[in-house]
Amino acid sequence: MAEDLKAGFTGSPPDKPEGMLHAARVAGEAVKRETNALVSGAGEHPRTATSLVLGIGTMAFALGYLVGRSSAERNYNYWR
Repeated sequence: MAEDLKAGFTGSPPDKPEGMLHAARVAGEAVKRETNALVSGAGEHPRTATSLVLGIGTMAFALGYLVGRSSAERNYNYWR
């Protein structure tokens, strides 16, 4: 009885992935390659990587501040 039990999938699919599954797999492999390249580059040049991260963070903060400041309501009613 135990030999006849086929629980779970232990093989590989007979057909190659195609369509969206193939595109997702290719995209996932590309992301892994680029992430590994980024990590190895940052490991070889830590000061440059730190400078880039701080620079991008500063620019993002400044842009967010300016967008938030410009979209704020301009209500100039003062108590007199």
